[in-house]
Amino acid sequence: MSNIFNLHNGEEDKEKVLATVKSNMSFSGPNLWILACAILVASVGLNVNSTAVVIGAMLISPLMGPIVGAGFALGMFDFSLLRKSLKNLLLSTIIGLAVSFLYFLLSPYKEAHSEIISRTSPNIYDVLIAFFGGLVGVIAVTRVEKGNPIPGVAIATALMPPLCTAGYGLATGNFAYFGGALFLYTINCVFICIATYGIVKFLKYPAVEFVDKKKSEKIKVWISVIVALMVIPSIFFAYRFVDQQNYDVKVKNFLSKEFEEKGNTIIYKKTSYSSDPKKIELAFLSRKFSAEQIKELNAKLKNYNIDNTQIIIRQDSAFLANAANKTESANEITSQANNTIVTELNRQINKYSFKTDNIFPEAQSIFPEISTISLAKQEIFNRTDSTQILPVAFYEASKTLSPTEQNTLRNWLKVKLKVDTLEIYQRK
Repeated sequence: MSNIFNLHNGEEDKEKVLATVKSNMSFSGPNLWILACAILVASVGLNVNSTAVVIGAMLISPLMGPIVGAGFALGMFDFSLLRKSLKNLLLSTIIGLAVSFLYFLLSPYKEAHSEIISRTSPNIYDVLIAFFGGLVGVIAVTRVEKGNPIPGVAIATALMPPLCTAGYGLATGNFAYFGGALFLYTINCVFICIATYGIVKFLKYPAVEFVDKKKSEKIKVWISVIVALMVIPSIFFAYRFVDQQNYDVKVKNFLSKEFEEKGNTIIYKKTSYSSDPKKIELAFLSRKFSAEQIKELNAKLKNYNIDNTQIIIRQDSAFLANAANKTESANEITSQANNTIVTELNRQINKYSFKTDNIFPEAQSIFPEISTISLAKQEIFNRTDSTQILPVAFYEASKTLSPTEQNTLRNWLKVKLKVDTLEIYQRK
């Protein structure tokens, strides 16, 4: 059983591994051009919100080289190699930021899509991905048969996208995006390096320089400090991420129960999670709310465990009419509202009307005394907050139809209109 988990099985000669690591960490000539092209590809992918293009950029990126080199250098106490690795990593980072900054500066299209936004809020899950992805990567590097893990590691650890997102933040002046993306990039670099350091120590790569116990402990302390600086903020962001997800679920449930299931069409919704109090802004297709009704809705939030939140209902027509001239988010709202309005109108038409082609000629052929006939779907209200739709037919005739004739007409109309129930009345 011990052989199954033995990392020494299939291990490549240490000298060959080190030669490969050192050759992959250099950023001169072809590697520099590959890096610049990979950065451009990733930037285009982020710009057009193409996941496939972003993945392609990750696969051709040489950024893993100096990070793995730094991990090997730490594990072997090779401080000359460490300095070279960090220098190359710093150079590649600066080049990456510069190229992505120039691209997004010149790009006429600067909207932040999901591929960009998802790289601006790192959390503890990103730490775990970087660490275990780094473990897989360095284990693969130390094997005789490299196998297939390397492409997967390049995708999982995702070095290129956050670096390009940081360039986007600089180009657009969005320093929140810049800081969040750069923090994610740093997390990936640090924990890939630490994972590499751990495997190098486990496989007992020989130390290049003699380091006494005191200096060795000092290095471990510094590693622990760096880990803490990365992990503690990540745990906080993870908590906020989970809390926001739970909050969004509660809000969705509230909106569904209180509005959508009661036939109210929401054409605008905006949730402000970071404000104090939190805010839920809504606008409806046709329904208007009094101040008392809005107060009641705010009170109902407690029934759904939604605390410290205020409901704001936008009822001014100018808000939607002038949305296109306001913010970017308002433009999205307007587009959404227009699509929703069309959908709602079609739903209302289908809800309250019948397709009545050839109804009158056919009805008159059965009952020649009928001079007019009209059909409708009537909405029946009751004391509860629910409604009922009832099909109704009105007709005019030269004589009063007998109960048997009315029943025949009713049954014929039910089949024709494909309804289960139908009220029928003769107009005088």
